[in-house]
Amino acid sequence: MTPRPPTIIDVAARAGVSKSLVSMVLRDDPGVSPARRSAVLAAVAELGYRPNRAAAILAGTRTRTIGVIVDDFRNPWYVPMLDGIREALAPHGLRLTLADTRANAHLDSSPFDDLVSLRVDGVVLAAEGFPDVVVPADTPVVVAGAREDVPGGLDVVASDEAAGGRLAADHLIGLGHRRIAHVTGSGGPAALRRDATVAELVASGIEPLVYGSGPTSETTGYEGMRLALREHSDLTAVFAANDVMAMGAIAAAQEAGLRVPQDVSVIGNDETPLAASPLLRLTTVDPHNDEVGRLAAARLVERIGAAAGTPADPIRTLVPPTLVVRSTTGPPRAGVVTAPGAGTGGAEVRRASRQGATSRPSPANSAPSGPGRSGCRSA
Repeated sequence: MTPRPPTIIDVAARAGVSKSLVSMVLRDDPGVSPARRSAVLAAVAELGYRPNRAAAILAGTRTRTIGVIVDDFRNPWYVPMLDGIREALAPHGLRLTLADTRANAHLDSSPFDDLVSLRVDGVVLAAEGFPDVVVPADTPVVVAGAREDVPGGLDVVASDEAAGGRLAADHLIGLGHRRIAHVTGSGGPAALRRDATVAELVASGIEPLVYGSGPTSETTGYEGMRLALREHSDLTAVFAANDVMAMGAIAAAQEAGLRVPQDVSVIGNDETPLAASPLLRLTTVDPHNDEVGRLAAARLVERIGAAAGTPADPIRTLVPPTLVVRSTTGPPRAGVVTAPGAGTGGAEVRRASRQGATSRPSPANSAPSGPGRSGCRSA
């Protein structure tokens, strides 16, 4: 693994001074004593620290604060993403401010405008509903996640949701299932998963059964699964658009007297803490939202550093998902017609998308994410 380059925090620690004093020395501020200046410059030389343009501009930012806009604090999708953002911002000494699109909805207030009015240095937009937002020239914005209605011309970092849908469908087909439902809801990520899942089922000669509308919630998953079971008593598997919906689907299956996975297999998406719970042990797709957060924040820092320079073309980065196989999926029950060459279930494993982040055509200025997460994972 390549060692990370030294940061201004490392220089401060080596010189035994504060980070702000290091910044003063690097700016050649006359208010620093000769002894401390020498200590800082010696630390810079010993560590091989090289201040770049981004760091220099960040040192003079207005608030040293990054705003993050989310749809709903209750959504576990955001937990790993925020962890990744914090991890990427920490070396730069930047703080994080959160805004929820619902928190001040009663005031008819835009969270984006609220953050800009607080003079944040940049924004990670991880929410729907901003098609007409006006982005100030001096406020860089990076979109995190696949969003249906955000302004064009912005950098986007997202999991490859279509690849995730294919992973889920292929897993169920590989187990031998032919009666497969997809329980879904609204939003950009759910739409991409739905379209890819349907295409994969059709390509395998399987009739796609799609249920659910509205928020991707446990209630939507529960109601969608109830309707699917009511209309298709021969159903043997369901792919829920996220882990929370999968919980609702499992509740509906159990209420109908069905066992998971003996009678019906269930797979979710997002690899939330719920999925790994010993009580659930949910098979799911891991979109690696921590990596999405890290890459989005890193890109934002780059944009802040280049804010005064020549504008760069927007970059779209896709993070490859992986499949996490646990205890809620298995072969169809005895007596059910299965797909040729179907496999059997087993211990938890993790499988990557067949083609990874660059598996499908992307815009010419798209960039793949960091190291691919291909392969299987057991836990």
